[in-house]
Amino acid sequence: MISRRNIRVKVMQTLYTLLATHSDERDKAAAAGQRILNDKLNQSLDLFATVVTYLTSVAQYAETDARVRASKYLPTEADKNVNTKIAGNEMIWLTLENDTYREKLNQANIADKIDQDQVKKVYQTLVQTPEYEAYCADNQRDAKSEKAIIRFIWTELMVKSEDFQGFLMDEIAGWEDDKDMIFILMDNFFKNSSNINYLALISGEKLEFARNLLSTAIEKEEYCMELIRPKLINWEAERVAQIDLILLRLGICELLYFPTIPTKVTINEYIEIAKQYSTPQSGHFVNAVLDRLLKDFEQEKKIRKQDRPVR
Repeated sequence: MISRRNIRVKVMQTLYTLLATHSDERDKAAAAGQRILNDKLNQSLDLFATVVTYLTSVAQYAETDARVRASKYLPTEADKNVNTKIAGNEMIWLTLENDTYREKLNQANIADKIDQDQVKKVYQTLVQTPEYEAYCADNQRDAKSEKAIIRFIWTELMVKSEDFQGFLMDEIAGWEDDKDMIFILMDNFFKNSSNINYLALISGEKLEFARNLLSTAIEKEEYCMELIRPKLINWEAERVAQIDLILLRLGICELLYFPTIPTKVTINEYIEIAKQYSTPQSGHFVNAVLDRLLKDFEQEKKIRKQDRPVR
């Protein structure tokens, strides 16, 4: 599932995108923001389905390879006897028969995003490995070995391949932002691939959190800036990185208006996001400002957190 950190990043990116529109009308900004946020979340879910489709495509390429080699003018015995066992891999077919996976493919036109040259490259690397040779040599099928060969393709031939990772970075929108999330989703895929709902990878609770965080940050923008400006010692608000100001705004909103999220979790999350997405000094800057604000909020008894936090 998508984590709350992933959601915070998507909300941050949405607010940054809204800055470019220069919209002064809050209602229009809120509506536009929700559309942008939905697009960003859907893009992440499409990316997971795309990665899974690369796996299924590599497995199915065995049949393509067999047809191409058998159609040679003078095929060798090896050309006539290409092993296509992996094309019938049970884990792959459980995925292909998953109704939500098929619907996601149709909704997002996932097949159009698959580069067949990359599929062929991964397959040709696979057939040269001793792991694949051992898999093909075993005439039996069992769930453990069926899963093991697909995991091998993912971990050894995709994740560890500089060529494939470079391709994803260059050609797949959002890969750098979402790859950590995709790795988590792929771990879940290997644990229980048949029960994955590709249309509901984000829970209702987390979707509500995303929408509420965005709407609160838009609604409370002026109030948050009133709180932030006095804390910018030796800094002018206009000179602070826009992403830092957005992260501070989101942090304030969580501290004041999201009672189920512990203050420590909020501050730590935005520090880490600042380190990843802003300047080298941003983590320290966000930490310092949010810490000062939290002390003020606690003195003024503005912090009201529930005893049972939802992280």
